[in-house]
Amino acid sequence: MKRILVVISFLCLVQAANAQLFRRDKVIYDANQGRGSTDNNLLRWGYFLGFNYLDFNFDYNQDLRDIYVKRSPGFNVGLIGNLRVNDFLDLRLEPGLLISSRELHYSEQYFIDEEPNGSDLIREVKSTYIYVPLLLKVSTKRINNFKPFITGGFSTALNLSANETNPNDNSNGQFRTKKNMLFYELGFGIDFYLHNFKFTPAIKGVFAMNDELIRDKDPNSPWTSNIHSMQTRGVFINFTFQ
Repeated sequence: MKRILVVISFLCLVQAANAQLFRRDKVIYDANQGRGSTDNNLLRWGYFLGFNYLDFNFDYNQDLRDIYVKRSPGFNVGLIGNLRVNDFLDLRLEPGLLISSRELHYSEQYFIDEEPNGSDLIREVKSTYIYVPLLLKVSTKRINNFKPFITGGFSTALNLSANETNPNDNSNGQFRTKKNMLFYELGFGIDFYLHNFKFTPAIKGVFAMNDELIRDKDPNSPWTSNIHSMQTRGVFINFTFQ
């Protein structure tokens, strides 16, 4: 239902903006209720709303069946600070809050010494990130009322749901991850110029650079012993308003 409402809202917004985006008349004033422009400002501000689909990339010590990751759509919200370098380059800071949930489904192959019950085979990993990316935005020349661009950069994140210091581990049902993460990311989007604001849909891939897993105390733990590294990766779909 949430996905349907999002799609309907997005289609309504596109339909309402269509006459402005693809009309022959170029939108000159895209801010302050049609009385100003943002393109030549040294600093620009805005906010974004969006969705994320996060996954884990595993490297294993032994050739056992892969851990299956069941993904659920998450939510993104944050602010944008944009520093104009020239007509084609911008430096952008996008601090935000990301909420996501993933389930890890283990095969019974991991439990050699004991017979697992149903709860042993599933671990839920909830993540709430305070996320701060620093990006370089490279734009093309403006085409009528829209301007495509690509972005790339690095980001840091603090996972408030990590349980890194929790003394309990998987033997007590607690799957632990690290608090501090580093990522690199690549993406693309399109700036649409409207009379009241600039609207930007964008999509980007995010890839962790460090191992996120906190291993159990037992070196032979069925939940962590076969994992050489576990790194977040995912796709963000954001809608930006400036």
